[in-house]
Amino acid sequence: MKNWTKNEVKEMIEGKLATHFGTTVDQATPELIYQCVALIVRDLLQKKSSRYQEQVKKVGGKTVYYLCMEFLVGKSLRNNLSNLGLSEVFAEAVKDYDTDLSELESIETDPGLGNGGLGRLAACFMDSLATQNFPAMGHSILYEYGLFKQKFVDGWQTEFPDIWLPEGKAWLVARPDEKAEVHFDGHIEEKWYNDRLCVNHYQYTTVDAIPYDLMISGKDSDAVTVLRLWQAQAPLSVNLNLFSQGEYLRSMEENNRAEAISKVLYPADNHTEGKLLRLRQQYFMVSASVQNIVTRHLKTYETLENFPDKVAIHINDTHPALVVPELMRIFMDECGYSWEAAWDLVVRTVGYTNHTVMAEALEVWDEGLFSSILPRIYQLVQEINRRFCAQLWERYPGNWDKIERMSILSQKKVRMANLAIVGSHQVNGVARIHSDILKTRVFNDFYNLYPERFTNVTNGIVHRRWLCQSNPELCALLDECIGAGYDKDAEKLEGLLKFYDDESVLKRLAEIKYHNKKRLADTLKKRSGIQISPDTLFDVQIKRLHEYKRQLLNALRIIALYLDLLDNPDMEMQPQTFLFGAKAAPSYYHAKRVMKLIHDLGAEIKKNPKIAEKLNVVFMEDYNVSLAEVIIPASEISEQISLAGKEASGTGNMKLMINGAVTLGTMDGANVEIYEAVGNDNIFVFGMHEDQVENMWATGYHPRFYYEQNPTIARVVNRLKVGFNGESYADIADYLLEGRPVSDPYMCLGDFADYMRVHDRATEAYQDPLHWNRMSLVNIAKAGRFSSDRSIREYCEKIWNGGAVTNDTL
Repeated sequence: MKNWTKNEVKEMIEGKLATHFGTTVDQATPELIYQCVALIVRDLLQKKSSRYQEQVKKVGGKTVYYLCMEFLVGKSLRNNLSNLGLSEVFAEAVKDYDTDLSELESIETDPGLGNGGLGRLAACFMDSLATQNFPAMGHSILYEYGLFKQKFVDGWQTEFPDIWLPEGKAWLVARPDEKAEVHFDGHIEEKWYNDRLCVNHYQYTTVDAIPYDLMISGKDSDAVTVLRLWQAQAPLSVNLNLFSQGEYLRSMEENNRAEAISKVLYPADNHTEGKLLRLRQQYFMVSASVQNIVTRHLKTYETLENFPDKVAIHINDTHPALVVPELMRIFMDECGYSWEAAWDLVVRTVGYTNHTVMAEALEVWDEGLFSSILPRIYQLVQEINRRFCAQLWERYPGNWDKIERMSILSQKKVRMANLAIVGSHQVNGVARIHSDILKTRVFNDFYNLYPERFTNVTNGIVHRRWLCQSNPELCALLDECIGAGYDKDAEKLEGLLKFYDDESVLKRLAEIKYHNKKRLADTLKKRSGIQISPDTLFDVQIKRLHEYKRQLLNALRIIALYLDLLDNPDMEMQPQTFLFGAKAAPSYYHAKRVMKLIHDLGAEIKKNPKIAEKLNVVFMEDYNVSLAEVIIPASEISEQISLAGKEASGTGNMKLMINGAVTLGTMDGANVEIYEAVGNDNIFVFGMHEDQVENMWATGYHPRFYYEQNPTIARVVNRLKVGFNGESYADIADYLLEGRPVSDPYMCLGDFADYMRVHDRATEAYQDPLHWNRMSLVNIAKAGRFSSDRSIREYCEKIWNGGAVTNDTL
């Protein structure tokens, strides 16, 4: 990248103001200057991307296509300027316009393209692929409104449209020249002609897929990763015949139905229309992407014989699993391949990452709904299943139970995980314990059939965003202690261990943490009027709200503390601030009730000033990437408390760790590997292990036993019935003791006593600042193995068989 001068940057800004907005610097608002800077950076990325694609073509590099229903990318301006090495010169340039770069960065809105860990992981991978010069493209949907903007109304989550595109379009490059047609509904006619089966799909509904490209630069690299986002629209935006007859609303119905596909991320699916829309979204994204991938390949190589050698398509979770039959459709119906030849190409091309161990979360579709929306795809799935079950019968003759469990079609359902496994050459979990559970329990039948297909790649985070950009003070200290280079090689962080007993460094760590806590306090006050004290211990749980993540367990402990303080307001204790950030699915009633419980608990505590000095409970509104970038550097205790065996991996635990927070958690997901990295003395572990959980379910879990044996549990559950802030939570008490079909399904009461014990250990350790900061230092130093750069190298070695392409490759 060229070394731009301040005057050259100013020339570019003033040129954009004149050509795009017809104005001058004197009249430009900060919003206009932001738009100009965004357009300039986008142009630079386009040029860099074009140069890199030429390199890839010259060497015939293999390209990874990463398909995911969400990419939680966060803001683009700071990330791209930092990775391009242009932050300082742009900061100097905009100062002359009476603004600063941080003000321009604050104007940008978070793209509404993702929700939780799945989308954030995908975004981290885009950065790491580009930084390490691996040719790659991401594929997803251009959601107009994202998930939702969260507001609390009397403590109840209320959803509003997340209007992000007006500012966000500055980063998008429309590519109408690569439009794809996606076909839904209709009928299938099959005829044999010259010994070839010809398929005619007729009376279908067409939806146009218009691609928009969002570019992500690597750090000091040749590569740019392109995230291709598909927008849905009807071939004709209006039916003129109906319009001319005065049927104005009906004339736009077809376009409205098409556009609904790319309106909202994860529409509620607790009704038939929602399920229909979700399935249409998945096929729309898959079909447009696969058509585009095949077209790009043929344009370069003019043959599909080398397709698996030049293309790796990765299914991130089961949402894109329709890649398997869609590739078969294109190879057979459009390119004339036989079934056997097409299937060989598909399996050698596709890889699948599983993200859940919970059987109830493995995606299935109603067979009738599936066949009506996707008639040709359904036919292909039927044939894939028929051939697969025939193989199973040869391998396991007479074992109907096993064959039924492994079948893709069964009990009027289409099992997407089974389809993904059968159609992939590699299947991976995202933490070692998760991958082991897949092999021994969730997909044990498939593992016994295809042991060579199963592997593990532990998740990672892009530490350039979550450390280098989010925590500049800590990075300044790291630069002094271990020098530069850890931004590209996170393993170099381990050099910080040399300063384990250096009291000046430990003191600096404490000062940096305090400054970050104060920054968070200022942010929350400005954002929501919330007041928190940086002189308290910051205990943080930030993740999607779900029963298995056990925000409820955290709340039960806070209730116990609150009741103790009601009995004795003068009780000596470490003042603590409990910070929650999460969104719940709009139709997930129980999760919303837990959210309201936490809100009402905090509201009641605030009514007692003496108790509020020691205990503060805050549920932060509209948690997103930008807020996380402020919360994570300020966090001191990282709550990772899912029931063992339920969390696939987690990545929030890694982000908090690399910023010096100490994990308090179960032996679940990547917590196990964090424990191995930092050692028993630098993490707080509690709760049953995965095998103990399974044994307890097998022998019988009885939460009432804990209620009757532990007075603290009884006291807390009884208080739920009384309630907080004027509202009873007897329904949550019943959920714990009288739930149907099972009570306390995620064993909050079973782990409660040990959770209380380990928290006492943590607050005791916090009383010794030097000891606590040594723990913090070890966590920072040992976080390098959790870089997504390492994850991507493992994917390339184990699954994609791809290599980097740089100028040196030519």
